[in-house]
Amino acid sequence: MTTPSPLPVPTRPALRRSGTDRWLGGVCGGLAEYSGIDAVLWRVGAVGLTVAGGAGVVVYLLLWVLLPSAPLPADRSPSILDGFVDRLHTALTGTRSGPPPSGSV
Repeated sequence: MTTPSPLPVPTRPALRRSGTDRWLGGVCGGLAEYSGIDAVLWRVGAVGLTVAGGAGVVVYLLLWVLLPSAPLPADRSPSILDGFVDRLHTALTGTRSGPPPSGSV
């Protein structure tokens, strides 16, 4: 017979674009929140892949579209580009991400 562990099992946050730590699309910030590795290191890695052959741009753009967006802080509104990426994400994955569209309750 096994005894249950008294320690809670740590849970990882969902892999999504960051709503708070974003420079361009929040991809590196989201990877940092998920993995626990600083966002600056993810950004350096993306730049390194870009310089080494351009793969960094392709990977970043794919993750930007495929990862759902985390909710934005109350004092920040989504940009026009965020709306476009959310619509593209919805078209590709069939699931809605990000803040609700304006005018909806």
